[in-house]
Amino acid sequence: MKILLYGLNYAPEAVGTGRYSGELGAWLAARGHRVRVIAAPPYYPAWRVTPGARRWWRRETLDGVRVTRVPLYVPRRPRGPTRMLHLASFALSSLPVALWQGLIWRPDVVFAVAPTLASAPGAWLAARLGGARAWLHLQDFELEAAFGLGLARGGWLKRLALRLERCLLRRFDRVSSISPAMLRRLADKGVRPERLVEFRNWADCEAVQPTSPDAALAAALGLPPGRRVALYSGNLGEKQGVEILVEAARRLVGRTDLVFLLVGEGSARARLEAAAAGLPNLLLRPLVPLDQLNALLSLATLHLLPQKADAADLVLPSKLTGMLASGRPVVATAAPGTGLYDEVAGCGLLVPPGDSAAFAAAIGQLLDDQELSAVLGAAARRRALERWDRAAILPRLEAALAALAAPAPLG
Repeated sequence: MKILLYGLNYAPEAVGTGRYSGELGAWLAARGHRVRVIAAPPYYPAWRVTPGARRWWRRETLDGVRVTRVPLYVPRRPRGPTRMLHLASFALSSLPVALWQGLIWRPDVVFAVAPTLASAPGAWLAARLGGARAWLHLQDFELEAAFGLGLARGGWLKRLALRLERCLLRRFDRVSSISPAMLRRLADKGVRPERLVEFRNWADCEAVQPTSPDAALAAALGLPPGRRVALYSGNLGEKQGVEILVEAARRLVGRTDLVFLLVGEGSARARLEAAAAGLPNLLLRPLVPLDQLNALLSLATLHLLPQKADAADLVLPSKLTGMLASGRPVVATAAPGTGLYDEVAGCGLLVPPGDSAAFAAAIGQLLDDQELSAVLGAAARRRALERWDRAAILPRLEAALAALAAPAPLG
């Protein structure tokens, strides 16, 4: 097949949507498909374009995929208006490239990834102009998340935006998302059941496996010898509710057997650094290279997965896949009935969002009950193999793409 991947984030970004889109493009190319990508230069999660990356239109080949990078505005402090301008700038700068690819290259499928939904109209138009099928994949419900988390104001603007979103979603030949709860939300927005596809994020269960802690990496990160590790690794952003990590560390500061290790970048990092100043049991470190991911995850005695209540079922944290694959228990903040609660139940402990006392108590419980921790960690690994293994998820997507691209039978 000829597949055009069209989305804001792409490799070499090591976390979030960019990581998964990059792995998808490389996997499809390795399977013999012709893949082209339209994306921004790498900038996430630090919210600054990677040093050395050109900011204007350019082409490159990455893992057998031809990638066209387009310029965009990257705010240093992403808030409501600046974030909207950021997304709109990518939609505008990428539109001519998308239309050109649709008309001249004529892909079989245009596969658009949201965020950003702002570029989805261009993806749909490019597909229609070139006679391709149009697929929209939602990593999160960015509009509802923006209004729910206070990044944008509601009222008439919210009503208009959600109405336009519903109209757009129903125009695509296929619409996918990453969890059953998010698919139910799409159905509520009017997407017909036969057009819906569950396409989960994944873990490479061969590359990420339960292993003993890597002493060399622990030393490089400055971990005190003999401490057990409560690990958070990923984006330090607004949807995650990462402030609870500092609150929990403060509540558990008397435990000399424990250190909180926060590895990541993002818009909330400076705020976290200020809040954590003087805490002896909390370390903030930058992201490690992707080839050290298994070593990093294996440093954890347990994983931490906070999420704000307002983000429930608007996004399913992509970092969960590696946590489960590493065979360590998870302490998460999620309400019963949400997608995150269902995915973590049986593999860790769940507490109400925003409840730092309950969050700290759950961490202490796992530290004190090693048998429970081992049972939940083993269950996490099984869950990863059953629901999140890349070796099963990507072939299912390939089959769905092939079925969509196949010409309709005559008669």
